[in-house]
Amino acid sequence: MKNRLIILVLILVMGHSAGWCEAQQPGREAELEAIRDRIMVLQGRLNQVRQEATGLRGDLRQTQVALELQQTRLVEAQTARQLAEESLREVEEEIEGIETSLAELRQSLRARLMDLYQLGQEGYLRLFLSIRSQEDLLPGIRQVRYLVKRDGGLLADYENAHAELSFKREELAGHHEAVREWLEMESSRAQDLERLQIRQSRILAQLEREDRSLSQQTAELVDKERKLANLLDFLYGRAGVPLSGKPVQEFRGVLDWPVQGKVTQGFGTRLDPQYKTKIPHNGLDLQTTPRSGVRAVFPGKVLFAAPFQGYGLTVVVHHPGRVFTLYAGLQNLKIGQNDMLSLGQIIGLSTDKLYFEIREENQPVDPIKWLR
Repeated sequence: MKNRLIILVLILVMGHSAGWCEAQQPGREAELEAIRDRIMVLQGRLNQVRQEATGLRGDLRQTQVALELQQTRLVEAQTARQLAEESLREVEEEIEGIETSLAELRQSLRARLMDLYQLGQEGYLRLFLSIRSQEDLLPGIRQVRYLVKRDGGLLADYENAHAELSFKREELAGHHEAVREWLEMESSRAQDLERLQIRQSRILAQLEREDRSLSQQTAELVDKERKLANLLDFLYGRAGVPLSGKPVQEFRGVLDWPVQGKVTQGFGTRLDPQYKTKIPHNGLDLQTTPRSGVRAVFPGKVLFAAPFQGYGLTVVVHHPGRVFTLYAGLQNLKIGQNDMLSLGQIIGLSTDKLYFEIREENQPVDPIKWLR
C-alpha cells in the first residue's frame, strides 16, 4: 500500500506539473500562430512590391518589406525553438518522475522476491498449506488471493512504467532534434537578416549619392538657364529699334520647324516624378539626324552666333515683332553675327539633338504653339 501511495502522489505531482505546462503552452502556441499569420501577410506584400517596384527607390522599398519579413521569420524561429525547449523540459520532468516511480517499484519488487525466496519454490502453496484450522481457511484464501493480486499488479505497474519510460525517451529524442533544427533555422535566418541589412545600407548609400548627383545636376541646369536668360536679357537690351517687316506674331501656328526631328522634351518646368525636383525648360529638345540643316523659321537679324557655356554652338535671331528665336547644340555655323537671314535660310548643321526656343518680349513661350 505504501508503494501504491507513493505512485499515486507521483502521478498527482506529475499531473499538476503537466497542467501548469499545458496552461503555458497554449499562449506560446497562439503567439507562434499569430507570427505565422504575419509572415503570410508580409510575404503577400513583398510579392506585390516586387511586381510594382522599379528603380533604386523601388529596390529600397522591396528591401524594407523583405527586412520586416525576415525579422518576423527570425522571431518565428526563436518562438518555435522556445516552445520546443519547453516541451523538452516537460518531457524531461516526466521522465524524471517515471524513473523515480520505477526505482520505487523496483525496490518493492526486490522486497517481494526476497519474501518469495524465503518461502521457497512453492511460496504461495506453502503459505496456503500453513493454514491449520478450518476457521482460518477462508481468511487465508483471501490473504493468498490478495498477495497474488498485489504482486501481479506491482509487476504490471513496473512493466507499464518501463514501457512509458521508453516511449518518453523516444519523445525526448524527438524534442532534442526539434530544438536542434530550430536553432539551425534561427542561425540561418539571422544571417539572412544581416545580409538584407547590409543590402539596405548599400541602397541607402547609393540613393544618397544619386540624390547629391541629381541635386548638383539640377543646380547646373538652373545655372545654365540663368546664364542663357542673362545673355538674352543683354541681347534684348541691345536690340534697339524694332525690325521692319510684318511681325512674326501674324504667322503664329504656321511657322516651319527649324529641323526635322522628334521632340524628346517639351516646353515648361519639369517635375521629376521620382525626386520631385523642379527643372526649368524654356524650349524644345529635338532628336535629329546629325548634319541636318537647321533653318531660320522667320526672317530676322543674327544677334549672337558663337559657343555658349552648356549649350554648344548657339544662334540667337531677332525677328520683327520683338521676338527672338534661339538654336543651340549646332555642329557648325553657316552664318555670323549681324547677318540678315531670309525665311528658311540654313544657319548651321545639327548634331544629334537641337535645343530650340522662342521668346516674345523676352518672355519664353511654347514653340509648339508657333510651329505647324
